[in-house]
Amino acid sequence: MSRNCATGPDPASAIARLLDRQTNLSPLQGLQALVRERLGVLPLPGGGQTLVRWRALACVGAHDLALAKLYEAHTDALAILHELAAAGMSDDEEAALWGVWCAEPPHARLQCLAEPPAAPGQPVRLRGRKPWCSGAQGLSHALVSCWDPQGHARLAAVRLRQPGVHITDQGWSAVGMAGAASVDVVFDDAAAHLVGEPGGYLARPGFLHGGAGVAACWYGAAAQLARRLLQHVGRRGQGEPARMDPHALAHLGAVDVGLHAAASALRDAADVIDARSHDSCALETARARLAVEAVATDVVERAGRALGAGPLCREADVARRMADLPVFIRQSHAERDQAAHGERLASTASGMNGDGTWTL
Repeated sequence: MSRNCATGPDPASAIARLLDRQTNLSPLQGLQALVRERLGVLPLPGGGQTLVRWRALACVGAHDLALAKLYEAHTDALAILHELAAAGMSDDEEAALWGVWCAEPPHARLQCLAEPPAAPGQPVRLRGRKPWCSGAQGLSHALVSCWDPQGHARLAAVRLRQPGVHITDQGWSAVGMAGAASVDVVFDDAAAHLVGEPGGYLARPGFLHGGAGVAACWYGAAAQLARRLLQHVGRRGQGEPARMDPHALAHLGAVDVGLHAAASALRDAADVIDARSHDSCALETARARLAVEAVATDVVERAGRALGAGPLCREADVARRMADLPVFIRQSHAERDQAAHGERLASTASGMNGDGTWTL
C-alpha cells in the first residue's frame, strides 16, 4: 500500500518505494535497509532543503513510528556531528547506525571521566546508567549526554560494541513505541570521545531545528491515520453522499483543517531555518512543534471515535499507530513547552506591543 509520501527528486520518494517493497521488517531492519540503500543521510537543517529533510522524516513516520524514532535519531546524529565539527571520526563511524541518547532524568546522570581540560575530540571514559536508549540492541554507535568532573554538560560519541557497555532489557513497559526498544544502558568505564564544547549540544541552533524535525515524524503518522479515516468515509458513502455518516464527516473535516494548519507551520519554520541557519528560530520551531502535537492528539481522538473498534482490533498497522503516536508525542513536554513558548513570545518586542505578530 502506498504511503502517499512526497513525490519528486527528494529522498521521500525513494524511502516510500523501499519501505513499500520490503514489508514485515522490524524497526531496526528498516533502519538498516535505509542506511544500506544510502537513504540514511538527509539534507542538513538550514542548508536550503530543510523541508525536503522533514518530508523524508514524515514519510517514515507514516510507515512506522518506531522506525521513525530510530531513523530520525540516526539522521539527527549525523547533523549534530556536522554542526559541532566533531573531530576524530573515522570513516566506519560515519557509516554506522547512530542513536542520540540525551534524556536527563535526575536519577540517572552519566559521568564522563576526563583529564582537564576536557577538549572536543578528547578520549574519555563513561560511567553510569543512561535511560531511554532507543534501538540500543542493534545500533553500533551513540551520541550520549554526560557530565564531566567539573560539572559541565557534555556530549560524547561512543561505540556500543565494546567492553564496558551493558545493554539491559529494562526500562520500557509500554505497548506504544515498543518497537523502538528504548531500554537502559549501563556504562562501566566505556571508551568514548567528546563532541563539541561544554553545553554545545543544547546551545547549538540545530537543537531546536531537530526538535521540529521530530514533529515531522508525528505529522506523518497523523496524516496516515487521517488517510485511513478518509478511506473509511469513502467506503461508508459508496458514492452516495446521503448515506455518509455525518459524525465521521465532521471528524474528517476537523482533521483536515488541523493537518493543513500544522503543515503550514512546518513549511514556515523550514523556510525561516533555511533563511537564518545560524539562528535557533525558537518561535517558529516551537509553533511548528506545538501545532503538530495538537493536531496529532486530535487525530488520535477523532480517528478512534470515527473508525470504531473494528480497525483498532483487526488492522495491525492502525492499532500500532494508535498506540505509538500518543507515546511518541509525549517526547514533548506539553504545557511546559507551551509556557516556554509563551514566555519567549512575551519577552520579545513584537509580543509586547502587538506590532504585527498575528497580522494576516
